[in-house]
Amino acid sequence: MDKDGARVPAQSAATDRMSRGDLGKEVKDLDRRIVVALQQDGRASWTAIADFVGASVSTVTRRGQQLLAEGVVSVGIVPTLGSEGHVETFFVRINCTPGAQLTVAQALIGSPYVRFVTLVTGKFDVFAEVVIPGDSATYAHVLTDLQAIPGVERWRSDLVVHTYKVSFDWGRQLYDAHAEVKNDPQSYMPAPNTCDPTHFDDADKAIVEELRHNGRASFQSIGNKLEMNESSVRRRYERMRNAGCLTTVTTVPASALGMSAETLLILRVEPSRMAAVAQTLAQHVSVRFLAAALEENSLYCEIILPSTETLHDFLTGTIAHLKGVRGWNAAMELVFMKRGFIETPWWRSQVALAGAADSNS
Repeated sequence: MDKDGARVPAQSAATDRMSRGDLGKEVKDLDRRIVVALQQDGRASWTAIADFVGASVSTVTRRGQQLLAEGVVSVGIVPTLGSEGHVETFFVRINCTPGAQLTVAQALIGSPYVRFVTLVTGKFDVFAEVVIPGDSATYAHVLTDLQAIPGVERWRSDLVVHTYKVSFDWGRQLYDAHAEVKNDPQSYMPAPNTCDPTHFDDADKAIVEELRHNGRASFQSIGNKLEMNESSVRRRYERMRNAGCLTTVTTVPASALGMSAETLLILRVEPSRMAAVAQTLAQHVSVRFLAAALEENSLYCEIILPSTETLHDFLTGTIAHLKGVRGWNAAMELVFMKRGFIETPWWRSQVALAGAADSNS
């Protein structure tokens, strides 16, 4: 139980490994570079990663495998959003009854419709992203069921009308001189989704399900488990990837890279300046996610920065000077629990350690 009486979820093997002091501990520079390389290509070979970080293949392989085993970094592969049919996405902000935040968050994690879950500061307790296939009747059914989760006191949802950016390589700002290079803003926008449901048969879905849990699994190991030959698994994977059907999700606690300011912003923007503001913000590596919402001409923006000082500089030196921005609401992410439909392997440790600290204080 935490100090408010909420039950802390049972620890997993990853939790046990990370509770020995690794959680929240800033990793060394070599490990950082390995993580950044994995953020850019979660299935990159250890040889390619060694070239990127400037170390021997044996050293990089050993350290990289250790980071993955400890749950400091995880790699999963999921179907690209919308590749299995039309979907609509909703941002959800939730107020919980006192002490129910963990209960509500864990229920959201368990829903196949929820892509993102985090505990936050500010006016709300939990922020989530809900992705629903089908028509409006399905939307009402899914949202109503989620709203009935015990502990939900107030629920506010908003339709996403356009996504400008989704990225997992925010860590490269540690090594890019200004973290906002390249001249063409369109280079930061999501690639057009050329995939459709006919690109997946049962064998493809089985392969993706294996990669969801271990995005670096070898084609040989997947073939052995699914009773397929290695070349067939490789061919199917390459076909899905080349068609834009797959998204690689590499997650790491920002604190492991020495970064402490994970922030969700809701920007109020003049309607005529929405696209221009979004294109400017999308150029910043620190901006991980950016999308337009239906309500109040809003842009939802997730930013990951090294410190509250750099966050202040970004707000006052960049966002405040963007023509068309009228203001914003903000919340700090305390613990993000699910991203890209994949549960993060460390959130239970974060909660357990925080609870232990509270009980000892």
